Amino acid sequence: MSAPLSRRSFLQAGAATAAGLLAATPAGAAGDLVGDISLGVQSYTFRQFNLEQALRRMKDLGIKNAEFYNNHIPQASTPQQLSTILGLCKEYEVTPVGFGVQAFTDNHDANKRVFDFGKALGVKYLSADPTPNSFDSLDKLVAEYNIAIAIHPHGPSGKALHRWYSAEVIMRAVRDHHRLIGACLDTGHLIRAAQLGERLDPAQQIRHMGARNFGMHVKDHDNRRKEDVVFGDPTGALNVAQVLAALREVRFNGAICIEYEAHPQDPSPDMKKCVDHVRDVARRAT
Repeated sequence: MSAPLSRRSFLQAGAATAAGLLAATPAGAAGDLVGDISLGVQSYTFRQFNLEQALRRMKDLGIKNAEFYNNHIPQASTPQQLSTILGLCKEYEVTPVGFGVQAFTDNHDANKRVFDFGKALGVKYLSADPTPNSFDSLDKLVAEYNIAIAIHPHGPSGKALHRWYSAEVIMRAVRDHHRLIGACLDTGHLIRAAQLGERLDPAQQIRHMGARNFGMHVKDHDNRRKEDVVFGDPTGALNVAQVLAALREVRFNGAICIEYEAHPQDPSPDMKKCVDHVRDVARRAT
């Protein structure tokens, strides 16, 4: 989420190239942000609110896509409860596109139950933290359900990097597996890896995953304060234009989800700044 990434310096390089790539938006593009890219939110941002309260805040921000986490849509929900939940999502005009972050192991039956839940919810991907021995099971399930597994890197825990901390680590694990097993990169956690000396450029990480990008958590982080910051804050490290350009370059087709972990008691004011910044970057580049 021990030094900052040189105060945006390397991420600001190549801004003109990024703008040029973003400007190439084909007619009929399906996304609501730029090209085939839509904007969403990871519902963990609103973790101090119940589902309807979270949905209301998403609608107030003009966000129409969400990756939900278990406290908002419990996996233990009955079919009737899921019907009510999906009715609420429709009422607030928010589409569930993903769910997670979800653990997977070599327990195929348990994994299958998660895919059954994902199918009922109608998601395109499951953001995941799978064990290395889970892939034989996941190969079968992504093929059966046509729901992608999107491995999510976390930032450092103590003095250790997460087992899936970078695109290179993820790609080495998945390259010989089903094409629907890939990544849901998290720009904030990629930035946080610098706390342990691993300086990762989010745009390059996107390019490394290529067609195996299935979702994305977008956040910025101040490594000195160890706190998420709004997009465009001078203490952060994220260059949104370069991230969007890299997504266009790899022909990403889906929603990128802002996840803001600071100020959970009232994240909406800062979320509005993040949403406005992303939309402004996309607008100025087209």
